[in-house]
Amino acid sequence: MAETDLLLASMNPGKLQEMKELVAGLPFRVFCPVELGIRESPEETGATFIENAILKARHYARRSGRLTVADDSGLSVDALDGGPGLYSSRFGGPGATDADRNRLLLEKLVGVPAERRGARFTSAVAVVQDGEVLFQTEASVEGRIAEAPRGPNGFGYDPLFFYPPFGRTFGEVAPQEKARVSHRGQAFARLRVFLERYLKSSAPAG
Repeated sequence: MAETDLLLASMNPGKLQEMKELVAGLPFRVFCPVELGIRESPEETGATFIENAILKARHYARRSGRLTVADDSGLSVDALDGGPGLYSSRFGGPGATDADRNRLLLEKLVGVPAERRGARFTSAVAVVQDGEVLFQTEASVEGRIAEAPRGPNGFGYDPLFFYPPFGRTFGEVAPQEKARVSHRGQAFARLRVFLERYLKSSAPAG
């Protein structure tokens, strides 16, 4: 089968690597924006994760002319009334690093007991081609915020996200183990089903 181009629309190196691993094995030529000379990100003005995922997918599909997958994801903390939520990647302001954002989150939760540190990761995924939304889905995973970062794996808030069934943070588990239960792992499992169907439907007859 001839390979089809697929753009994974993220400028976040950690997220991009995870996205690549989650579509590995599918017969696509996978690109990221910078490989196509695309360096401008869209303004994320959506009111929900899925709105932002669609907005990003349309932005990069329009500039690349390729089948495009975009993810919008975030961490919602009960004690922060669902924050940082949609602003997870901008938490702490421009130039803040993952470590900066984790430190700020812990500062805001000083004195908050474990039973009030409930949190969830959400991932919304959209596929766009020629301006048309071909697929969208959203998934989440429940956990709580640890008292301190734990583990060298993952990226973003993973070292703070304690997942009770594992008894560890996402930063302490291997990528394959995390992918089985994570918000993005669940969303991309559904995405893979869609992409496999897409490939079959677009294959030449004969």
